Amino acid sequence: MILGRGPLPALLYEDLLRAALVEDLGRAGDVTTDAIVPVDLRGTGEIRVRQDAVVAGVDIAARAFTLYDPTVQVVPCVVDGARVAAGEVLVQIEGPLRALLTAERTALNLLGRLSGIATATADLVALVAGTGTEIVCTRKTTPGLRFLEKYAVRVGGGSNHRFGLDDAVLVKDNHVAVAGGVTEAVRRVRATVGHLVKVEVEVDSLAQLDELLGLDGVDAVLLDNFDLDALADAVRRVDGRLVTEASGGITPERVRAVAECGVDLISTGWLTHSVRNVDVGLDC
Repeated sequence: MILGRGPLPALLYEDLLRAALVEDLGRAGDVTTDAIVPVDLRGTGEIRVRQDAVVAGVDIAARAFTLYDPTVQVVPCVVDGARVAAGEVLVQIEGPLRALLTAERTALNLLGRLSGIATATADLVALVAGTGTEIVCTRKTTPGLRFLEKYAVRVGGGSNHRFGLDDAVLVKDNHVAVAGGVTEAVRRVRATVGHLVKVEVEVDSLAQLDELLGLDGVDAVLLDNFDLDALADAVRRVDGRLVTEASGGITPERVRAVAECGVDLISTGWLTHSVRNVDVGLDC
């Protein structure tokens, strides 16, 4: 079974790859490889995964080599979203050995990180299977890598929360405090944003939820750090009028119980800010 929803256009990530390669090359290039490897020496390599995983970033890693040297030939052996076992070959590479060794770290850094996110997401998705609850990420992403990390969440079978501050409204506790309450915060938002902009409001108590349910112009509610009993009660009170999202304290051990409270979405930041990379390596 292949997870995910289609590859990213290369146009979206080539500038990032170029910047990452330039960062690694510094001011003098790969002085180690250039000193040891003859300029005309060609070689082959295989990127292998060293643990069971859901793969994300295969084409991105492959493009790192061909962007550095267009004469390198790469053959992806799996597609993003594939479940692979330790030892499987992900990409085969042939070309100037200098290019293979110089672009290696950029390719492996991105492939390992994105596969780690996809794997962790797939694990959570499996834990809530059958509940009707979706796993979503947050904006707690690595600066500059958000679109790739959110792509990896989709590859793992999850969904994306908003990409930035401009594509949806999320009224949080500090906004409520500044406005003087949930009602005034929602009023200010609806007086400002367009009719196509979705509005979600974070609440941290059933009392705040009841206030929110009396308002028009709200699409979703974020139930922040509710215990299981309060969360189930909140879902009953909403009764399908709003999209319900649970957040805070989400762990693999707890995620199934949260989903069984009936929420539509479970969001967690650690999928992108604290996930462990999948171990991948290049063997030449």
